[in-house]
Amino acid sequence: MKTTKIDSLENFSGTVLIPVFETAAKNLAPIQFDGVEVAPKVFSGKKDTHYLVEKNDTIYIFIGLGKTIDYKSLKTIFRKITFKEKDTFSNNVSLFLPEVFTEEQVEAAISGLYLGTYNLGHYKKKEIHPFLNAEFELKHLSGKDYSESISKAIKIARAQLETFALVDLPPNTVTPKYLAQWAQEKGKKFGFDVKILGLEAAKKENLGAFVAVGKGSENEAQFVIMNYSPKDAVPNLKHVGLVGKGITFDTGGLNIKTTGMVHMKCDMAGGAAVFGAMQLIADLQLPIKVTAIVPCAENSVDSKSFLPSDVIHSYSGNSIEIIDTDAEGRLVLADGLSYLIKNFNPEYIVDIATLTGSSVATFGYECGALFTNNEAISKTMQEVGESIGERLWPLPLWNDYKKDIESDIADVKNFSGKPVAGAISAAKFLEFFTKEHAAWAHLDIAGVAFGDDEFAKSKHATAYGVHLLTKFIENL
Repeated sequence: MKTTKIDSLENFSGTVLIPVFETAAKNLAPIQFDGVEVAPKVFSGKKDTHYLVEKNDTIYIFIGLGKTIDYKSLKTIFRKITFKEKDTFSNNVSLFLPEVFTEEQVEAAISGLYLGTYNLGHYKKKEIHPFLNAEFELKHLSGKDYSESISKAIKIARAQLETFALVDLPPNTVTPKYLAQWAQEKGKKFGFDVKILGLEAAKKENLGAFVAVGKGSENEAQFVIMNYSPKDAVPNLKHVGLVGKGITFDTGGLNIKTTGMVHMKCDMAGGAAVFGAMQLIADLQLPIKVTAIVPCAENSVDSKSFLPSDVIHSYSGNSIEIIDTDAEGRLVLADGLSYLIKNFNPEYIVDIATLTGSSVATFGYECGALFTNNEAISKTMQEVGESIGERLWPLPLWNDYKKDIESDIADVKNFSGKPVAGAISAAKFLEFFTKEHAAWAHLDIAGVAFGDDEFAKSKHATAYGVHLLTKFIENL
């Protein structure tokens, strides 16, 4: 999407988008814009409504915002416009940005417009996929200069669109090597370094938990390490570490899943969020150092698959008793966290994963589960999430739950075996591998990374976490 600022609509031919806040119920004055009037009885700016007027080879789309608007709602409203009104869009689109809009509202509107160009038809024979082909020029009309917010909005949307595709594409396309290649290509394009450890290199590094998970698949596991530093020198550069779960498909292993396996291509959504965040962080050139690790593997069923009751050795040197092979995400994250801390030792660490059904049972599809013993991180994460509509809510890491991961035969076990507190015991397992890091947070996003909405008939990616991680880092 190209954007240019214009001062008027004189001689303009195309599509004009006009956001309108809801007018008072007793207001009889028509809504006016550029010589076009709409009676309040026909359209009053009520939230989630829009009204089309054709005049002089131009289509005017009045967009209802309601009386007040939040970031997520505004983004969704504008995404609906491009998604549902594709047939009315010409190559020339002009957006009126009222001066009452804040920088954040402009960001939400523009990124929403861009996200609306996406749909799931990646492999449809007769359909040109909009994500790849719907480039249109966006003109914006405003009395204020919003160019910085618009540029940022497009970068956010591009990173989220990439994340949509990574999660939505099928597992016979998005293999561990596909993700590794994606990281290498984006690293070259946006400016971050990428190192890949294949199976043999991972074995030499003693990444035993990571290697165990991928043993049953013909698709070789890939341990992806990314490093970003800003191009310009920054004094007292802060260092953030990210770890994302990159399980490209999860059968459950020998503890095979009995329901919901069709959706398990989304089990790498945490890793995809980290990939998208790395693209966005580098694209924005944030003044902070970031090291990100995404252990990518496929949890399959084969004669080589690891077994329930196996004892494996992790990168940290600790042994792990395998109670359930379907608790594999925490195994690759454990090695990812240990490798990050030992080799890079960042000041802040955030891991993100579609880790447990337990988090979905607790929160449904409304927010992610947040685990941290750092009050400042907890507060900032929640505030950032609330501000952009990617909500988080904390759950405890009390030591009362430590007994759930205690093993008789090994240093720790990977699953409590209990039907309760699954998200918490999983977080306690990860905490075991953080060496009591003072600024670590774990995000369980199983309920918010893949879901249902009006933009497709089937479940699909939300790109939850891309903006959240980036904005959290930006706030540091």
